[in-house]
Amino acid sequence: MDHRHLGRTGLRVSRLGLGTLTWARDTGEEDASALLKTFWEAGGTLVDTADVYADGGAEYLLGRLIGGLVPRGDLVIATKAGSVPDADRRFDTSRGHLLAALDASLERLGVDHVDLWQVHAFDAATPLEETLQALDIAVASGRARYAGVSNFCGWQLAKAATWQLAAPGTRFPLASTQMEYSLLQRGVEREVLPAARDLGLGLLPSSPLGRGVLTGKYRQGARPAGSRGASGLLGAFVAPYLDEAASRIVDAVTIAADGLAVTPLQVALAWVRDRPGVTAPIVGARTARQLAEALSVEALNLPEEIRRALDDVSAPLHRYPDQDWSEL
Repeated sequence: MDHRHLGRTGLRVSRLGLGTLTWARDTGEEDASALLKTFWEAGGTLVDTADVYADGGAEYLLGRLIGGLVPRGDLVIATKAGSVPDADRRFDTSRGHLLAALDASLERLGVDHVDLWQVHAFDAATPLEETLQALDIAVASGRARYAGVSNFCGWQLAKAATWQLAAPGTRFPLASTQMEYSLLQRGVEREVLPAARDLGLGLLPSSPLGRGVLTGKYRQGARPAGSRGASGLLGAFVAPYLDEAASRIVDAVTIAADGLAVTPLQVALAWVRDRPGVTAPIVGARTARQLAEALSVEALNLPEEIRRALDDVSAPLHRYPDQDWSEL
């Protein structure tokens, strides 16, 4: 698998990442082991998790597999902190909470450092400077090699990244931002992606297959047994992408796939992988077979006419102030 630099850093990662959202919840140790081994054998390095996935269970399960199944040095381990199980406060990015969460993540993972540590979401109740100071402390102490953010909107990302660039030598520049991005969700193109590209951050797209909808499995209203759409826990997660507008995009992806003699999954994943500014989409497969299909996209480069057609059918509506007024 080809590798890319993460933003303007020296860190190189595989251009597809392995997500662990369902590990230790819907994905047990046997399946997780098969996923990690399949990913590693294909040349994958970037494994993404978070301290809240299965209430820490995903990190613990990944830690059990590191070393025995896959050498630690072959992986780029990325985790997140800041989400909290509190009905009154969904996020806590205070310095105290973040650093304690990082120490707990390291213990569950069984490692002395993570390669990429990410703030899971913006916390309006904590001064941004305090949040970023926690990242600086983590990198300076060696507990994290690089730091990034997740789910920051455009102005939040620009403010955070600019703050980190304002004092070279005392603050560590952000390496990445993780955001949902697919043919069904192109909102990051409005402000987040331009800011990331300008400020030197790599984009790690989550849900690059439109929460599974772009595989075509939900066409004609189907919700296959075992799918996220049929899950009582994740059904609401998939539902927003089962409308008429999404159906038109899925139809276009399916037509393109038929023409190329590949699968809709491969077309959708190749499209987002090769978008400007993208470093590595994070793929959350349930089985090794599904992951192998996703990894086979490595050999696929979409023809320009198909790429343009998919761009057109999925184009988001951006008006003022995002129009290019020089053309009006």
